[in-house]
Amino acid sequence: MSTMMAEGLPVAQETEVTAKARRRRFTATEKLRLLRAAEACSKPGELGALLRREGLYSSHLASWRAARSRGELAGLTPRARGPKAKPVDPRDKKLAELGRENRRLQARLERAEGLIELQKKVAQILGNPLPNDEQA
Repeated sequence: MSTMMAEGLPVAQETEVTAKARRRRFTATEKLRLLRAAEACSKPGELGALLRREGLYSSHLASWRAARSRGELAGLTPRARGPKAKPVDPRDKKLAELGRENRRLQARLERAEGLIELQKKVAQILGNPLPNDEQA
């Protein structure tokens, strides 16, 4: 007996019981792999051994063959989740580039105007009027 030790004392066997049974899910690639393996079985008993080894029923193979003939398994390739990326319009890219350039030039213009104002004030303080200052 496997439950008895050498001294004759019983040993409790550990059994693993899951809280809730989960349904198995097969991906399209697994289904196609199993269908190819089933079709490769040529000797008597090989198909039954395959089904037992994989834990399948013959009805699984029948429904997967029907789905394959309808073309359903070919369309089950995994796809990226989430929103689809929109193709970038070259005009939008150009607009964004021009907007960045415009902001950069605006900042440069403000710095230059600030420097000109500073030069005017320094010239006014020193009593050296700038040549363009008289016209303004």
